[in-house]
Amino acid sequence: MQTPITEMFGIEFPIVAFTHCRDVVVAVSKAGGLGVLGTVAHSDDQLETDLAWIEDELGDRPYGIDLIVPARYAGSDEGGLSVADLVSTIPGAHREFLDELLERYGVPENPDSTGWAERPGDAPFSANRAIRQLDIALAHRPVLVANALGPPPRDMVERCHEAGVKVAALAGTKVHAERHVTADADIIIAQGTEGGGHTGHIGSMVLLPEVVDAVAPVPVLGAGGIGRGRQMAAAMALGAAGVWCGSVWLTTEEAETHPVVKDKMLAAGSGDTLRSRSITGKPARMLRTAWTEEWDRDDTPAPLGMPLQPMLTGAAIDRINRAAHHEGSGAEDLATYFVGQVVGTMNRSRGAGQVVMDMVEEFIDAAQAVAAQLEV
Repeated sequence: MQTPITEMFGIEFPIVAFTHCRDVVVAVSKAGGLGVLGTVAHSDDQLETDLAWIEDELGDRPYGIDLIVPARYAGSDEGGLSVADLVSTIPGAHREFLDELLERYGVPENPDSTGWAERPGDAPFSANRAIRQLDIALAHRPVLVANALGPPPRDMVERCHEAGVKVAALAGTKVHAERHVTADADIIIAQGTEGGGHTGHIGSMVLLPEVVDAVAPVPVLGAGGIGRGRQMAAAMALGAAGVWCGSVWLTTEEAETHPVVKDKMLAAGSGDTLRSRSITGKPARMLRTAWTEEWDRDDTPAPLGMPLQPMLTGAAIDRINRAAHHEGSGAEDLATYFVGQVVGTMNRSRGAGQVVMDMVEEFIDAAQAVAAQLEV
């Protein structure tokens, strides 16, 4: 296939895979796509280790990384508050609710887990943390750096371009996309509300052509609700130069998704997700479970903003995941993760490379079927 994306990165197929799993990054890039490692959960040492391993596995094949540098978050107006300052602003009512929730569901303590007050370094989702991750990444050789929240900062774009690295940014509206182009992003990722993780309100069928028209000739990747070849064909018919997929890799054989959550995803339908602020503090689509239902109750404290909400819930999520393998437990009921509406078609586990090939084959079939309808 030949599109601006395949030409930009020297890849065979314009399939870009966002994943937190280094094995998926490698499998997709080896299959002819472009694997992109989500770094938000990585410590500095983990990121260094994973990037070195990816490069050893891939040789000259390309890969990318994904950072989260939100335009606004708690403390951003003050230049970024310390972890201690942020922890001290978490209301007692929120702590009490979470403690009561874990007790009611019988989630045992995790002696190995520490709260953010005991952790060194910057708060999650902060610009300081992301810039440090960028330092590590640019000491390696990714071909792409994507920013998942807000316009990429000017210094980030300049540093990437000086290193010959392309910059992408996710957009949930036409206005967002235009701001990203103004910030000199090389690629716009137009993500519809169907997508997993942080996402807006507009569906992909409406959003994608709006963004393509608004930012041309900057190439656009279609995202949100794309996990099959027919969906890829639809995105490219709407003007996309390729696709950005995330959810479909969560149930692959290589994925590090919690086994309990993976089983839930394999059994889920497309209606079993919702947008919730209950983990990150910003609206993110995830699997509907007891966790999301509890945070959606009328008598529940409203989720805090970013990064306070993940600082509040991080240790609790660790406790839940540690105990979720006990069948029939409250932890199993609570366990969840980010995933898009395409989860309804993720009903069997395959290798990530096989997912790429299946998408390409179905894309070809879909394109030929449409072309056949035009024959006289």
